[in-house]
Order: sequence, then structure tokens, then C-alpha cells
Amino acid sequence: APLDKVCVLSCGISTGLGASINVAKPPKGSTVAVFGLGAVGLAAAEGARIAGASRIIGVDLNPSRFEEARKFGCTEFVNPKEHNKPVQEVLAEMTNGGVDRSVECTGNINAMIQAFECVHDGWGVAVLVGVPHKDAEFKTHPMNFLNERTLKGTFFGNYKPRTDLPNVVELYMKKELEVEKFITHSVPFAEINKA
Repeated sequence: APLDKVCVLSCGISTGLGASINVAKPPKGSTVAVFGLGAVGLAAAEGARIAGASRIIGVDLNPSRFEEARKFGCTEFVNPKEHNKPVQEVLAEMTNGGVDRSVECTGNINAMIQAFECVHDGWGVAVLVGVPHKDAEFKTHPMNFLNERTLKGTFFGNYKPRTDLPNVVELYMKKELEVEKFITHSVPFAEINKA
């Protein structure tokens, strides 16, 4: 494996990919919402694509990210700023009651609550990936749990680096995971401050 490519698997890509594949585990044909379309969120979308999700809805406040996110499997987009109601309600309307899975990749506590509240009653699973402010508190109505929604958290996508990363590299070598599309610039180490 070319080290100048697989080096990017050390954190963000593996974290988002694993959050989808290992933790959210979207069934084939399911609907997934990804909150935050930075590197981790794009990797979560890629994981949902690899798992066979049929609808991948990217949620981000920055619409300039939407076009690039199509390359990672996103099929639709929601900018919360364009709606006058909570984004979880927008997603519930778009998906006949809520998404099957959501993956939150921003670290913003409000996005975390929205990601949980947008999953479908009965079977919806929300996965928190982003790291919130140390004083942040997650507040939601207990009925959201009693209605059989599931909330999960993950660190590094539930991968164990020593034993599981070789499998992620193998995904890349088999061309199932496209690492190149995550790389926008290559800068020599001597220019690290410029980078």
C-alpha cells in the first residue's frame, strides 16, 4: 500500500468510516443522515455508501461542501439555516418519520441532539462521533428513548488500530474505499507550517 495515501487512515477517515460500518451498521437500502461534511463526515458518508444505504443526507451549515460530498455518496443535502423549523423535523418530513441511521460528526451539542431526534421511532440508531465542549450537556425528552430510538457513541470508529487498520487498508487496496478523493493537497514536511 502506498504510504503517502494510506497515512490518512490514521484518524479522521477511519473514525467516520467505522462510525458508519461498525457502529451505525445501516442495513442495505436504508436512509442515513450525516451531520457535518468535513473529513470525518465525508468518511461516514463513504461508510454508509459502502454499506449499501440508498439515501445519504448530508447536513451542514456550509452549502459549498455539498457538491464535493456527492463523491462520497451523499444523495441529498439539508442546510439547517434554510429552514424555519428544527432540522430534525425537516429530516422526519423528508423520510416519512425519520432516518434509519444518523452519524454526528461536528462535536456541536445541538447537532448531537438533532442527530438523535431525527432517527425513526422503533429502530432508529444515532451515533455520536464529534467531541463536544467539556461543559456541554445532552438534553432530550425521555420519550425519545422510550420510543425505541438508540443512541451510541464511538471513538476511532470502534476500530482497534493494530488489528483492524490492516483491514481498512485492504478495503483501499481492493478499491472499495477510495482514499484519493479525501486528499486535496500534498505538501512536503518542510512546509508543514504553510500547510
